[in-house]
Amino acid sequence: MSSSARCVPVVAALSACVLALAACDGGAGSGGGSGGASGGASGVGDPYFPEAGNGGYDVSHYGLTLSYDPDGGRLTGSAVVTARATADLSAFRLDFVGMEVAGVTVEGSAAEFRRDGQELTVRPSDSLAEGETFEVAVRYSGSPRTVTDPDGSKEGWLRTGDGALALGEPVGSMAWFPGNHHPSDKASYDVAVTVPEGLTAVSNGELRSRKAAGGGRTTFFWRTAEPMASYLATVAVGEFTVTGSTTRDGLPVYVAVDPTQVVASRAVLARLPEVMEWAQDNFGPYPFSSAGAIVDRPGDAGYALETQNRPVYPGAPDLPTLVHETAHQWFGDSVTPKSWRDMWLNEGFATYAEWLWAEDEGGATAEQTFTGLYEHGVEEYADLWDFPPAKPTSAAHVSDKPVYLRGAMVVHRIRQTVGDDAFYDIVQGWAAAHRHGNADTEAFTAYVEEAAPDADFDGIWSDWLYGEGKPELP
Repeated sequence: MSSSARCVPVVAALSACVLALAACDGGAGSGGGSGGASGGASGVGDPYFPEAGNGGYDVSHYGLTLSYDPDGGRLTGSAVVTARATADLSAFRLDFVGMEVAGVTVEGSAAEFRRDGQELTVRPSDSLAEGETFEVAVRYSGSPRTVTDPDGSKEGWLRTGDGALALGEPVGSMAWFPGNHHPSDKASYDVAVTVPEGLTAVSNGELRSRKAAGGGRTTFFWRTAEPMASYLATVAVGEFTVTGSTTRDGLPVYVAVDPTQVVASRAVLARLPEVMEWAQDNFGPYPFSSAGAIVDRPGDAGYALETQNRPVYPGAPDLPTLVHETAHQWFGDSVTPKSWRDMWLNEGFATYAEWLWAEDEGGATAEQTFTGLYEHGVEEYADLWDFPPAKPTSAAHVSDKPVYLRGAMVVHRIRQTVGDDAFYDIVQGWAAAHRHGNADTEAFTAYVEEAAPDADFDGIWSDWLYGEGKPELP
C-alpha cells in the first residue's frame, strides 16, 4: 500500500507508503428470523480489528455476480460462498455492512437471517456438522458504502467520475460482498460484473470472457484461482484503455488505465516487465498466474493498493511505487499476515524492495538509506520512533511510518547480520515456505533463526522489532 497509493514508497527522499486501514462503521440491515450461533463466533479476535472475520467455518471460494449502474450508484449482487464447517453450526455469521439483503439460502434451502451491525447472521434449516462443506448464497442490492478507516482514509466502494473502485484494506470489502473478511481466511474467486456498454469492469486474476448481456450492457468474467485474502479483492468500473501483453516468460499482463492517465503512465508502466523480472531475481518465482495494473484518476482513491495480480494506482505511479506494489505480490498477497498486527511483514519488505531497487539502479545503497533514516529520519518523519513496527499503538496507526520505515530497517538489520548471500536465501526461502498462505511475526523470527543458526538476532528482535524508542546501533 502507499500514501499517494496506500503505499507510496520513497527512497531518495526517504518517504514511506502510508497504508490506510479501514474501520467498520457497522451498518444495520433487516431480515427475517432470529439469530444465535453455535460455533460461529463473531470476529476472530484480531488485536486491531476484533470484529473482523468469523469463527466456525473456512471459506474456499467466492462466486460473485454483480451488476452496477454508475448513474444511480446502485449495485445488485449475488454472492455464493463455499465453505467448510470447522465446528457444529446451528448458525454462522458473515461480515456484511450496508445494502439490503433480499434472501439467503444454505445448500439451496431458504435460511433465516438477521442483521446486526456488520454481522449477517444466518440460520440454516438444517444444522451443519463439523467438516461439512456447504454453500451459502446471499442476494442483495443497494448503494454500497464508503468506509472511513481509523486513520481517516477511505475504502469500501468508492464512486468515481465514470464508475466505481472497490478497495478493501483492511475490512472495506464487506461493503460490497458478504464474507469472512479477515486475512487469515483466503479463498479463490469468480467475479462476474455487468456494466453499461462502453464501460469496462476490471477485477483480479484472469479475464475469462466478455459477453453482451442485453439492454446495452456487457458482462466481464474474472477468475482468481490462487488463494486471495478478501482485502486484496477489487473491482474497477470505468472507461479504461486496456492493454494486454505477456512477459518474456509468457505471463499474461493486463493493464487498465483511465484515458486521462494514459500519457502520464506510459513510461512507468512500460517498465513493469523489467520490475517483475528484477523482483523474481530477488524474491523468487512470481506467485500468481497473471500480472498488471489499474490506473484510475487522481483523487479516486487516496493511496495505491496491492490488490492481487493487479495493483491499483490513483493516477500515474512513480517508479518506486510500482516497485513497492509489485513486491507486495510476494509479501502481503502470497505470504499474507495472520492478523493485522503483522502488517510490518507486508510493508517492511515492500519498502525495503524500494531500497534494493535504488541500490541496483545505481542510486543510494540500502545501507545509505538506512543510515540516513537512523541519523536524520525524525527531521522528516517526527513519528519514526513512536512505536516498534511489530507493536502499533492502535488500529489508527497500523499504517504509520514505523510500520513501513522501521519495518524496512529491521529487514536491513537482518541483512547486516548475515551478509548478502544468506540474506537473499532467507528472503526467497521465506516467500517459498509460506507461498499462498498466512504467517505471523513469530513464524518469521523463527524462520530467520533457523536459516542462520550461527547468527545472534536477539538484539534485532528486542530492540528493533519490539523495542520502544530509538535503538542503539552496535
